[in-house]
Amino acid sequence: MNFDRRAFLLQTGAGLTLAATGAASAAPVLAPPHDASSALAALMAGNARFVADKAACPPLTARRLELAEGQSPFAIIVSCSDSRVPVETVFDQIPGNIFGIRIAGNFMDRGGVGSIEYAVAVLKSPLILVLGHSECGAVKAALAYAKDPSATQPGDIQYLVESIAPGIKGATSSLNAAIAANVRVEMHRIAAMSSIVSGAVTAGNAKIAGGVYDLHSGHVTLLS
Repeated sequence: MNFDRRAFLLQTGAGLTLAATGAASAAPVLAPPHDASSALAALMAGNARFVADKAACPPLTARRLELAEGQSPFAIIVSCSDSRVPVETVFDQIPGNIFGIRIAGNFMDRGGVGSIEYAVAVLKSPLILVLGHSECGAVKAALAYAKDPSATQPGDIQYLVESIAPGIKGATSSLNAAIAANVRVEMHRIAAMSSIVSGAVTAGNAKIAGGVYDLHSGHVTLLS
């Protein structure tokens, strides 16, 4: 599907500059990018539209029917289950562009890694983005547990806490530090847990990135 030059610019690094300066928003990605850098630029351009309240997703009936025949998402996003972080909305993307994996605290177990492997190996998605968010309750509980092992949670909520806590033990100074640390740990764990993912990264066919979504501003900040 064709899109105009302004739409293309907004879906690339140049689009980040246009969006940041308040230029008119363009349509979200309709022709999915096939490399990680363009995919990340498209997500961040969409986030800029979302923050500026200029979301541009069109009516979706035709897109729904198109997707019934297959999918080719350009980004895999590992995010928290928190209802305040709807990733398609946050990045102003139409259905079919994002392969979403959601679990409280955005950490990965074997089922989550298997889902990522499917998107990388079968759907050829070039970008894996681990997305934390401010005020994350799962990380907050894990932070309390890391500081005091008696601060346990009922049922399998404790499984979530115990899964997250080891990765944030060195970042107990603040909740924000722990949230960022949790994202970075999961970025490394995904590659370490999967030869499919690590092989794709080594071959230049996939990239793993991390970011934190701010509930108040709507901005996604990428982590280095």
